Amino acid sequence: MPPRAGVTDARVHRPSRIALRVIVGRFAICRFPATDALPAWIWSPASFVTITRSPTELSVVADQRLVPPATHAERDFALLEVVGPIDFQVIGLLAQLTRVLAQSAIPLFAVSTFDTDYILVRDSDLERGLSALRDAGCDIQR
Repeated sequence: MPPRAGVTDARVHRPSRIALRVIVGRFAICRFPATDALPAWIWSPASFVTITRSPTELSVVADQRLVPPATHAERDFALLEVVGPIDFQVIGLLAQLTRVLAQSAIPLFAVSTFDTDYILVRDSDLERGLSALRDAGCDIQR
């Protein structure tokens, strides 16, 4: 992949070996109307919660044990954390991971934070995805 315009080769950082950690639990990806208030259950001290509000929706990813049954959600996801922190100069890390999973026909949902990236895959695809990522040179931590 060529560097972005205006970025010299000296500033281009590509990850040499990606380490992924499997986060214990099963997760749900929830969708709410954009104008909804944040649900009270997100404030539980869960292992992982991320909230994104856009003009068209409010999305919450959380431990599915917290998510009420009537909530509009896709459930039974496994969560993989890219062991970070990841420098902001790193290029192509998510592209490498998504390419490997795409070649194995595994859909994903990606979330980024200041320090790192997370990938959610269906629990039913987890072992196949981990195998493909391991074969591609990723270190897998459980």
